[in-house]
Amino acid sequence: MTQTDFETAALDAYTRERFGAPLLSVERIGGGQSNPTYFVTIGEARYVLRKQPNGPILKGAHAVDREFRVLDALAKTDVPVPRPVLFETETSTLGTPFYLMQRLEGRVFHDAALPGLAPEERRALYLAMAETLAKLHSVDPNAIGLSDFGRPGDYFERQLNRWSKQWNESPTDDIPALDILIERLTAHRPVDDGLVAIAHGDYRMGNLMFHPKEPRVIGILDWELATLGHPLADVGFAAMAWHSRPEDYGGIAGLDLDALGIPSEAEFVGHYMAHAKGGPPLLPFHIAFALFRFAVIFIGIADRARQGNAAGGNAHEIAPLAARFAEIGLKIMGG
Repeated sequence: MTQTDFETAALDAYTRERFGAPLLSVERIGGGQSNPTYFVTIGEARYVLRKQPNGPILKGAHAVDREFRVLDALAKTDVPVPRPVLFETETSTLGTPFYLMQRLEGRVFHDAALPGLAPEERRALYLAMAETLAKLHSVDPNAIGLSDFGRPGDYFERQLNRWSKQWNESPTDDIPALDILIERLTAHRPVDDGLVAIAHGDYRMGNLMFHPKEPRVIGILDWELATLGHPLADVGFAAMAWHSRPEDYGGIAGLDLDALGIPSEAEFVGHYMAHAKGGPPLLPFHIAFALFRFAVIFIGIADRARQGNAAGGNAHEIAPLAARFAEIGLKIMGG
């Protein structure tokens, strides 16, 4: 079995008691920077296990209970998500809470340039990405029991306060561009228009699973940052790919998008808007806000790496990206 951050014998005892079947295999899934994730085989069934990281964590972070809750609610809709199986609150088995969900069989593209695919397939995958986001935002949270999944009030104000606070409490050295970006975002925050949707919080190509052969999303993954929020927060987050380079955590800025078959940012956003049946326009604020939030996430990853409990093996490498994303955000906001 692969290296884990828990005792596999304890999980084996748990599965034998809960499922009446032994734990046959455990495989750590790479690429994630937050909640440790594993493929597990229990008897003849295959699942995905997600748990909190070991060690100290920030209040409200790594909320695997919220992940499970939103998956359980969306499983009753036509939004493509893995089927949740169980949530375990007790920490005696793995040292942290964890949950199991269905293991989907499909394709995940961690490189947003989608190497090795034909241009027409790249285009279809990006348009499917936009359509799936619109489908998520069309779900009424009240209708599926998620009316209290987020606090009421101005989403962007609350998020700016939350992530600014996390940045201020970080032991990381000063990043002047990030401080200036926070000031610009605060000054240019749009007036709250009252729109509320289930916001994924990390909606990008690498968090989608596509059908093995068809350009169709079969599962939206990694719901750790999900909440009730403004739909344009997700659209802005998805749009970051057009403003960051391949070396900047896998963006597509600077690539020949026409040759690759990848839609322009305007076409992607327009396709989303068409399927979302309209709404307010995407502003520079929304994209810069996404870059600000991702910058703080990068800082958190670096901080956890110093503490020895980052989930991804390349945590140290992406720490400098915080400053880079802050600088891109400032450029989008006008310099």
